[in-house]
Amino acid sequence: MKGPEDIQPNRRLKTARDVIVTLIIWAYFTLGFIILFAPFYGFAALFSKHREPAFQRLNSRFYRGFFFLARLLMPGHHWRVDEQVMNIRSSVIVCNHRSYLDPLILISFYEKHKTIVKSRLFNIPVFGWMLKWSGYIPSVSQGKFADLMIRQVESMGDFLAAGGNLFIFPEGTRSRDGRIGRLDKGAFKIARRCRAPIRVVFIKNTEKMFQPGYFRLETHGPNTITVELAGSIDAALWTETASLADITARVQMMLETNNRASAPAV
Repeated sequence: MKGPEDIQPNRRLKTARDVIVTLIIWAYFTLGFIILFAPFYGFAALFSKHREPAFQRLNSRFYRGFFFLARLLMPGHHWRVDEQVMNIRSSVIVCNHRSYLDPLILISFYEKHKTIVKSRLFNIPVFGWMLKWSGYIPSVSQGKFADLMIRQVESMGDFLAAGGNLFIFPEGTRSRDGRIGRLDKGAFKIARRCRAPIRVVFIKNTEKMFQPGYFRLETHGPNTITVELAGSIDAALWTETASLADITARVQMMLETNNRASAPAV
């Protein structure tokens, strides 16, 4: 049996490794972006005739690199991704929200994607331009971003019909206690307007890699990050009698059912 004198050095080694891996990962976000990706973004911004899809592809490939590095440096975290999720096209994807990693995962999956982003982030120099040029949608439909939101929503039908996905986290913020929060109806209004199917995706255990409120990554595990299809709602329902409240309640039930099934046994 290990005594306190053995446990303390192990904790220090674990903390040191967490810090080192975290610094490498965040270095990819900064130096890796500047050295490896910024020239391609610059070229797309200045010369591409189709800047929006070009930026979406670059965003997807950048985050694929991030998760490739994460898997390489954090082998204690295993990944189980449902192939059905990877094959989603022309849909509004509704997902639960446990960690800042969740939207990055979905961006890495789909080269043609859009999402809703907090409006204040559009005010950040350079980064705000990238969000706008990627076709992302501000979360607030008032003020100086109102026209941008209206343009994106009005063109969403064509984007989805061409094979793109819109993914949304309707809880609005990360869950701190593991429970599914109340869902905002915005995602469902867009799906109804576009007569688009809804795919309900459930992500599990990302918060065990990157905990809310912490800068440092938990690098060891053991942990299994799961991304699975929790259910679907066909586009045909929008032409039948199902109301917006009915659809929202169905999605809430799908997420809560998966959340209960994934909860650890007591």
